[in-house]
Amino acid sequence: MGVDMGELRGTHVPVLLERCLELLTPALDRPGAVHVDFTLGLGGHAEAVLERNPGITLVGLDRDPEALAHARHRLQRFEGRMHLVHAVFDELPEVLAELGLAQFHGGLMDLGVSSLQLDEADRGFAYSKDAPLDMRMNQSAGVTAEDVVNGYEPGELVRILRVYGEEKFATRVVSAIVRERAKARIVSSAKLADLVRDAIPAAARRTGGNPAKRTFQALRIEVNAELAALESALPSALDLLAPTGRLVVMSYHSLEDRIVKRALAERARSTGPIDLPVELPGTGPSLRLLTRGSEPPTEQEVADNPRAASVKLRAAERIDVHGQAGQAERERPRLSAQGGRGRTRPGARKKGEGH
Repeated sequence: MGVDMGELRGTHVPVLLERCLELLTPALDRPGAVHVDFTLGLGGHAEAVLERNPGITLVGLDRDPEALAHARHRLQRFEGRMHLVHAVFDELPEVLAELGLAQFHGGLMDLGVSSLQLDEADRGFAYSKDAPLDMRMNQSAGVTAEDVVNGYEPGELVRILRVYGEEKFATRVVSAIVRERAKARIVSSAKLADLVRDAIPAAARRTGGNPAKRTFQALRIEVNAELAALESALPSALDLLAPTGRLVVMSYHSLEDRIVKRALAERARSTGPIDLPVELPGTGPSLRLLTRGSEPPTEQEVADNPRAASVKLRAAERIDVHGQAGQAERERPRLSAQGGRGRTRPGARKKGEGH
């Protein structure tokens, strides 16, 4: 990889580490348990899970070869208990099949950009550092942010900034980009950040941090097809989750959290007719939500690790329909998986439910 393992690139303070361990440990306390770290990064969460649960096997996925190299170095004392794989997390079914594993018992998705990618200027993710406009999590394949900025039609760029970056001034930003790229190709992250700043009205620049952050987020999501991968990964992951297994997901912006919320909620409620006195076979909830809505970080967590400020954590447990959990559901057919009286109609929102 050309990486000096004696000098770790990037810094890494695992986000919500103790809360993740608290949620995952009950699912991993069984013989032969398999834990999947869908976004291995520098391996901080994985290291803690392996230390806390000495009987488990880790399957660690990451699309970034450099991150995998660092994680392998960090976790080398656990050799024999782990499989680290260069893959996007929506490739989990193929990865488990190749490893001869039918299911997993604990899973963690720590979404978004990693500490390694943010901290190293040459990756092009950070608007505060000048670098080539790359933003690929896997630098060996795919289009770069430079390709997107200079090659996409203006209308498509506006759509990306509005949808992925939730940028109110997308049209103004794209107009500035189009004017500048007509003069010379935009190849620098600092150049792009300056263009964005100058395109946004002065009044709007006074609050909300760096005005380029929404544009950089949108480009990163487009370059890495992050939302498409997440929408594909969640259903297949939940299908492969063992009975009483648990999945924890940490999101960092509303687009990710909306996808996670919808995927978990769909499986945490009945799909059967609401007026029947008993649950029809196969129509009951398959998940039990472990968090009430999404959990934010504590003030202390943010003080210790500022990158945790925007995190939203959700977690769910696979209901064992053939065990005690399933029996309890059959004995109380009008209790939802969330513990409320009556079954929620698909698509209905419970009182007080929100992001």
